[in-house]
Amino acid sequence: MSYRIVILTSSPNKDGLTAACGRALREGAAGAGATVDLIDLNSYNVGRCQACGTGYGTCRTEHRCQVEDDFQALNERLIGADAYAVVTPVYWGDLSESAKAFLDRVRRCEATAREASRLASKPCIGVAAAGGSGAGTITCLFSMQQFMNHVRSEVFDLITITRKSRVYKLEAIEAAAKAMVEYMRQKAAQ
Repeated sequence: MSYRIVILTSSPNKDGLTAACGRALREGAAGAGATVDLIDLNSYNVGRCQACGTGYGTCRTEHRCQVEDDFQALNERLIGADAYAVVTPVYWGDLSESAKAFLDRVRRCEATAREASRLASKPCIGVAAAGGSGAGTITCLFSMQQFMNHVRSEVFDLITITRKSRVYKLEAIEAAAKAMVEYMRQKAAQ
């Protein structure tokens, strides 16, 4: 069985550490036989959550965002995946603005569905890529883990990487993607 993996990257630097992590995830997942959908969030128009109405709009009742932009199509690609990965540069100890905008809106739509979240039980890898000191990677991963918990995804792995650890961590990231695909195969066989 072929699995579909969505990889979300969120840096404006197309040749930087975040992009390299996205490529490593793609190579690992594809090497394990998965179909990969690599999405660079910075290439799309996804605005921030508007907290419509009195704090929630259609996200609470219909589990869809009423703000019309590129979010809807990207969210459908994510929902249609068997597993996913999120790679973000670390900005001020948190996710990039493009990752935060997209994931906040996904969270509003899926967390309110509780057990019926369309991301429930989907394995996910989170990668925090720090080009500087790396001091904010742990808090960034905590934000990603909170997202995964809210939408009821299965945390497969959370990985930090810095410019100093780039060489060996890119290998680990590729191996993690491959292992996630193998894990899904084993789980399906049970």
